[in-house]
Amino acid sequence: MKFDEFKLNEALLEGLSYMGFEKATVIQEQAIPQIMQNRDLIACAQTGTGKTAAFVLPILHKLATSERTGVNTLIIAPTRELAIQIEQQIQGFSYFVNANSVVVYGGGDGSGWDKEKKALTSDTDIVVATPGKLIAHLKMGYVKLDKVEHLILDEADKMLDMGFLNDIQKIISHIPEKRQTLMFSATMPAKIRQLSKQILKNPVEISIEMSKPAEGVLQAAYLTFDAQKTPLISTLIEDKPDFTGILIFTSTKSKVSEILRALKRKGHAAEGISSDLEQNERNEVLTRFRSKQTRILVATDVLSRGIDIKDINLIINYDVPGDAEDYVHRVGRTARGTATGIAITLINEKDMGRFKRIEELIERKVLKIPLPTELGDGPEWNTKSTFDRRGFKPKQKGKKWNNKDRRKK
Repeated sequence: MKFDEFKLNEALLEGLSYMGFEKATVIQEQAIPQIMQNRDLIACAQTGTGKTAAFVLPILHKLATSERTGVNTLIIAPTRELAIQIEQQIQGFSYFVNANSVVVYGGGDGSGWDKEKKALTSDTDIVVATPGKLIAHLKMGYVKLDKVEHLILDEADKMLDMGFLNDIQKIISHIPEKRQTLMFSATMPAKIRQLSKQILKNPVEISIEMSKPAEGVLQAAYLTFDAQKTPLISTLIEDKPDFTGILIFTSTKSKVSEILRALKRKGHAAEGISSDLEQNERNEVLTRFRSKQTRILVATDVLSRGIDIKDINLIINYDVPGDAEDYVHRVGRTARGTATGIAITLINEKDMGRFKRIEELIERKVLKIPLPTELGDGPEWNTKSTFDRRGFKPKQKGKKWNNKDRRKK
């Protein structure tokens, strides 16, 4: 379905044409008409399916064809990276539309507070915010959300996982009950269902191929001992000289630094992102990665959602994520839209049970590739591991364990 078939505002269609957008994705095709009809919506769609445009475009259409005063649309996102990405897309789509937006997020040096305050107390059309920073402004008593007509929760499952439920409920208490509410989520656990019943009115439900990596992703895995992981990723990178965008995920900040040191010793152009960096530093690192100045980016799961970078050729999971859904989000950074990409996971003996749960979730067995001969043999595939979900060995019969013992294991 082409965008001009939605009967969107002409200025908005002109902006879409300028950006090279012509045909809608499945989530856009199903969601846009419902949103334009002012229906509440709960949509489940995997990452990379174009769900940001699915809610941004109909909102901009409404703004282009109506008068408004005060904040009209409030979009809540779990991370600053996602909030920034959404606002950037709004700016692109609204280039020829008389609509303005601002992004409100925490973690910076505080220099943007006055700008955010001005936006939250004036006639800003669209505010994109992270829950914590918006709550900080709300506590000051000057925020004006009484004109909000559209509330959008993006990555709602992630927000609940991060403990933002109370913040979301407090934010909702500041906006009118008469509004259109849209909830987008990559997964649909029971807690999302419960929240939707509280805040949505007779919603339309849309579910698009949830919890599965895109068809264009070639998935594979290596069974490795921890000592083999860093030499292996160096070999994988050297074997792919034509790959200009390589993203390595690991679960801890300390591993980011460890991997970076090893790659730089080999002469690779690599940088890292974790929660230790200030927002302006993150932006600079991402800009260099997008522009191909940096070939390799090492990151924690802070980047598994909320970045949209084209031409990522290779995803390497240095370790298996603790949550099977996070695997889908990590892998979703490659093969965006109709592109193709490779996702490789390194599995140690502790993580085999976790990876089996991932395979059950995505409903397929991932190919296990033999290690390069120079690295020696890795562990044998054994999903009946003696390690529990957290990577600890269970208590042995007749022996008392304490937390210190567990940490050592």
